[in-house]
Amino acid sequence: QVQLVESGGGLVQAGGSLRLSCAASGRTFSSGPMGWFRQAPGKEREFVATMRYNRPAYPDTVKGRFTISRDTAKNTVSLQMNSLKPEDTAVYYCAAGTSYGFGYATRAVDYDYWGQGTQVTVSS
Repeated sequence: QVQLVESGGGLVQAGGSLRLSCAASGRTFSSGPMGWFRQAPGKEREFVATMRYNRPAYPDTVKGRFTISRDTAKNTVSLQMNSLKPEDTAVYYCAAGTSYGFGYATRAVDYDYWGQGTQVTVSS
Protein backbone atom coordinates (compact mmCIF):
# COMPACT_ATOMS: atom_id res chain seq x y z
CA GLN A 1 0.00 0.00 0.00
CA VAL A 2 1.45 3.31 -1.10
CA GLN A 3 1.28 6.15 1.38
CA LEU A 4 2.49 9.73 1.38
CA VAL A 5 2.53 11.33 4.81
CA GLU A 6 3.07 15.04 5.24
CA SER A 7 4.19 16.81 8.39
CA GLY A 8 5.30 20.25 9.48
CA GLY A 9 2.25 22.41 8.91
CA GLY A 10 0.99 24.89 11.45
CA LEU A 11 0.30 28.51 12.29
CA VAL A 12 2.92 31.16 11.64
CA GLN A 13 2.99 34.94 11.46
CA ALA A 14 3.54 36.73 8.19
CA GLY A 15 7.25 36.85 7.38
CA GLY A 16 7.91 33.62 9.22
CA SER A 17 9.05 30.22 7.99
CA LEU A 18 7.83 26.66 7.98
CA ARG A 19 9.27 23.44 6.67
CA LEU A 20 7.02 20.72 5.31
CA SER A 21 8.17 17.15 4.93
CA CYS A 22 6.67 14.20 3.08
CA ALA A 23 7.66 10.58 3.47
CA ALA A 24 6.59 8.01 0.89
CA SER A 25 6.25 4.32 1.62
CA GLY A 26 5.06 1.27 -0.26
CA ARG A 27 7.13 1.90 -3.39
CA THR A 28 9.98 4.07 -4.59
CA PHE A 29 9.50 7.14 -6.79
CA SER A 30 13.04 7.48 -8.10
CA SER A 31 11.78 7.35 -11.69
CA GLY A 32 9.13 10.00 -11.32
CA PRO A 33 8.46 13.49 -10.02
CA MET A 34 7.67 14.51 -6.48
CA GLY A 35 6.11 17.83 -5.74
CA TRP A 36 3.82 20.05 -3.69
CA PHE A 37 0.45 21.57 -4.37
CA ARG A 38 -1.86 23.66 -2.22
CA GLN A 39 -5.54 24.41 -2.01
CA ALA A 40 -7.11 27.36 -0.25
CA PRO A 41 -10.81 27.43 0.69
CA GLY A 42 -12.97 28.10 -2.35
CA LYS A 43 -10.04 27.85 -4.74
CA GLU A 44 -8.66 25.20 -7.05
CA ARG A 45 -5.62 23.15 -6.17
CA GLU A 46 -2.53 24.94 -7.44
CA PHE A 47 1.03 23.92 -8.19
CA VAL A 48 3.67 25.02 -5.67
CA ALA A 49 6.90 23.16 -6.45
CA THR A 50 8.29 20.10 -8.17
CA MET A 51 11.56 18.31 -8.77
CA ARG A 52 12.40 16.91 -12.21
CA TYR A 53 15.38 14.68 -11.52
CA ASN A 54 17.42 17.18 -9.47
CA ARG A 55 16.04 20.38 -10.95
CA PRO A 56 13.29 22.37 -9.20
CA ALA A 57 10.50 24.44 -10.66
CA TYR A 58 8.17 26.94 -9.01
CA PRO A 59 5.37 29.28 -10.02
CA ASP A 60 6.07 33.01 -9.74
CA THR A 61 3.88 33.22 -6.64
CA VAL A 62 6.43 31.34 -4.51
CA LYS A 63 9.67 31.64 -6.48
CA GLY A 64 12.46 33.03 -4.34
CA ARG A 65 10.61 32.21 -1.10
CA PHE A 66 10.05 28.44 -1.28
CA THR A 67 12.67 25.75 -1.80
CA ILE A 68 11.93 22.13 -2.62
CA SER A 69 14.40 19.40 -1.81
CA ARG A 70 14.31 15.69 -2.35
CA ASP A 71 16.12 12.65 -1.00
CA THR A 72 15.55 9.90 -3.53
CA ALA A 73 17.28 7.28 -1.40
CA LYS A 74 14.98 8.03 1.54
CA ASN A 75 11.90 8.53 -0.64
CA THR A 76 11.23 11.93 0.89
CA VAL A 77 10.54 15.44 -0.32
CA SER A 78 10.55 18.66 1.67
CA LEU A 79 9.40 22.22 1.17
CA GLN A 80 11.14 25.08 2.97
CA MET A 81 8.85 28.09 3.03
CA ASN A 82 10.27 31.48 3.95
CA SER A 83 8.84 34.99 4.00
CA LEU A 84 5.36 33.54 4.32
CA LYS A 85 2.38 35.69 3.41
CA PRO A 86 -1.28 35.41 4.46
CA GLU A 87 -2.11 34.41 0.88
CA ASP A 88 0.05 31.29 1.37
CA THR A 89 -2.60 29.97 3.76
CA ALA A 90 -3.87 26.66 2.40
CA VAL A 91 -3.81 22.92 2.79
CA TYR A 92 -0.54 21.70 1.32
CA TYR A 93 -0.38 18.34 -0.44
CA CYS A 94 2.59 16.19 -1.28
CA ALA A 95 2.37 14.31 -4.57
CA ALA A 96 4.40 11.62 -6.32
CA GLY A 97 4.42 10.29 -9.86
CA THR A 98 5.59 6.93 -11.10
CA SER A 99 7.28 8.23 -14.25
CA TYR A 100 8.53 11.46 -15.74
CA GLY A 101 6.61 12.93 -18.63
CA PHE A 102 7.73 15.70 -20.93
CA GLY A 103 8.85 18.77 -19.03
CA TYR A 104 8.18 19.68 -15.44
CA ALA A 105 5.24 18.07 -13.65
CA THR A 106 3.17 21.14 -12.81
CA ARG A 107 -0.29 19.65 -13.23
CA ALA A 108 -2.17 17.47 -10.78
CA VAL A 109 -2.68 14.85 -13.49
CA ASP A 110 1.09 14.37 -13.68
CA TYR A 111 0.98 12.65 -10.28
CA ASP A 112 -0.32 9.26 -9.24
CA TYR A 113 -0.27 9.44 -5.45
CA TRP A 114 -1.21 12.13 -2.96
CA GLY A 115 -0.81 12.75 0.72
CA GLN A 116 -3.65 13.64 3.03
CA GLY A 117 -2.61 17.28 3.27
CA THR A 118 -1.29 19.51 6.04
CA GLN A 119 -2.71 22.88 7.01
CA VAL A 120 -0.54 25.98 6.78
CA THR A 121 -2.01 29.16 8.22
CA VAL A 122 -0.22 32.49 7.96
CA SER A 123 -1.57 35.28 10.13
CA SER A 124 -1.16 38.95 9.28
